[in-house]
Amino acid sequence: MRTRFILIQTSHAGNVGAAARAMKTMGFDELVLVAPRWANVLRREETIQRASGALDVLANARIVDTLDEALDGVTHLCATAMVPRDFGPPTRTPREHLEPLAKGEAQHVAFLFGSERFGMRNEDVYRCNVALCIPTDPQFGSLNLGAAIQVIAYEWRQALGGFAVRDATAPVRAADAQAVAGMLDHWERSLVQIGFLDPQAPKKLMPRLQQLFNRAQPTQEEIHILRGIAKAMADAANGGGPGKTPSAVSKEPR
Repeated sequence: MRTRFILIQTSHAGNVGAAARAMKTMGFDELVLVAPRWANVLRREETIQRASGALDVLANARIVDTLDEALDGVTHLCATAMVPRDFGPPTRTPREHLEPLAKGEAQHVAFLFGSERFGMRNEDVYRCNVALCIPTDPQFGSLNLGAAIQVIAYEWRQALGGFAVRDATAPVRAADAQAVAGMLDHWERSLVQIGFLDPQAPKKLMPRLQQLFNRAQPTQEEIHILRGIAKAMADAANGGGPGKTPSAVSKEPR
């Protein structure tokens, strides 16, 4: 679905760059500026710096004199307004409105953002099909222009199906039962050697450890680490490595 972002009378050049960046991160590239404060805003240094790599969006952006020119071809127009108008379009949250919109028949959607200084004029809001209001803290609802565009762009992209998130973590495979049993046997011998486990009165220590590792589902590499710990405990108990002597180790709690 074709998507356009329209900024009316933008007063800060940096916000144009921030808008371009916000749009590009969500896969949108159609930006129209209506009567911005600076005629050369797309070439200003602050704009380019804030765009942070979204220079193609700036290169393709249009500057027009009136809102009428910016709306050519638009079939569904969304205002962004924090204050509902008495005679304006219905006020909806972005998520509430955009999900059904994405499944509808609109061919060309546009999002309209007002000036940083005075927001959107009533007559501009009245032209829209809906007024989108981003839910914020009632005590402090002020969003800067770049942040508002990012939220709307994200919600619209999600409504359109979103982007896949690549999982950088390699899938892990739990060690088999035989490996876990061998590790527990190793631990049992080492716990006896350091004096923590009394083989004549073992109580329920080993079954508890068995259940612990069953829940944890350690990998084969983690089994190797646990065996290394068991070996280090045994070496310390035999005076062959660093560690506490058996007399300094706490006994198994009752």
